[in-house]
Amino acid sequence: MTKDKVAADQLVTEIIRGIEEVKGQHIEILDLRDIENTVCDYFVICDGTSNTQVNAIVNSVQKLVSKAIKEKPWHVEGNDNSEWVLIDYVNVVVHVFQKHIREYYDIEGLWGDAKTVRIETSY
Repeated sequence: MTKDKVAADQLVTEIIRGIEEVKGQHIEILDLRDIENTVCDYFVICDGTSNTQVNAIVNSVQKLVSKAIKEKPWHVEGNDNSEWVLIDYVNVVVHVFQKHIREYYDIEGLWGDAKTVRIETSY
């Protein structure tokens, strides 16, 4: 296993923990590594029920990733309205949506060739 793969897998694990900590919903991991000309290795997608929860998810992810593996995002976009916040860790990109925005843009459909893993939550 290469260092980048280990780092990406560990990053995805911490991102999922951050989402689950504040009860983010409908968590999916899209593995883009086998698709040519992709912007990253993984998308992690989830949704929150309100602007407040979307912000809480974003803050939780950044806090846990920073604490656990000392990584900070390269770029964060969408905090102004908190309907769709993108957290770019270069090889992993996190999309935190409000449900209606997620349905409208349908990223999972756009990247239909990706291997998808749904994370089951108990809440």
